Amino acid sequence: MKTRFSKCTPIIITLISVLTLSCTQYEIPGTQVRESQQEFEPIDVSTCDPDTIYFQNTVLPLVVSSCATTGCHDKASHKDGIILTDYASIIRTGEIKPGDPNDSEFFESLTDNGDDLMPPPPYSPLNSDQIQTIKQWIVQGAKDNSCIDGCDTTAVSYAGQIWPMMQSYCTGCHSSSAPGGGIVIADYDDMVALADNGSLTGSIRWESGYAKMPTNQQLSECNINLLQKWIDEGYPDN
Repeated sequence: MKTRFSKCTPIIITLISVLTLSCTQYEIPGTQVRESQQEFEPIDVSTCDPDTIYFQNTVLPLVVSSCATTGCHDKASHKDGIILTDYASIIRTGEIKPGDPNDSEFFESLTDNGDDLMPPPPYSPLNSDQIQTIKQWIVQGAKDNSCIDGCDTTAVSYAGQIWPMMQSYCTGCHSSSAPGGGIVIADYDDMVALADNGSLTGSIRWESGYAKMPTNQQLSECNINLLQKWIDEGYPDN
């Protein structure tokens, strides 16, 4: 018995070693977390104060779309020496007096009843809400400010997100009275037509073969995603 035991011992020890080594190296699926999975993606948290009007987020897109068009107040045309494509030019050539909209030439032109009304016919004038936005921005000091707006695409609303975006970035160049490039963006039906034929997606993504929209600066990734989700969900009109 002793002889047999001594002969078997190396085999048993070797087998135990193999099993021990194997068990040590074996990972049960689902119990190990990959290193890359431990890194959390950054969450978009809004830094915008709802009571503050931000130039880069709201005022500039609106002014560029409505006023800095070809033949009017872009850098190439600079009609009457006025350029409305960037902060410094808007403050200087628009003769804006921070804190005092009533003494700011640019603001006065938005509410003028005569030949100085801007945008001039056949372009559509800014609506009362847009005028109030620019007025409030000047009252708050006409600052070159911006904020990070949280990008929430969980529930996309045409009335709350899509159409206001169009009013800020597109309708100034594509009104029914002055349709830039022959494209009209005046209401919901116009939006659906552009979405149906694929030109809306192609333009906002600046894809080859489509006119870039907006021409001066591409929409943010957040706004593109909002528009894409609205399209993917079948253009809800709520």
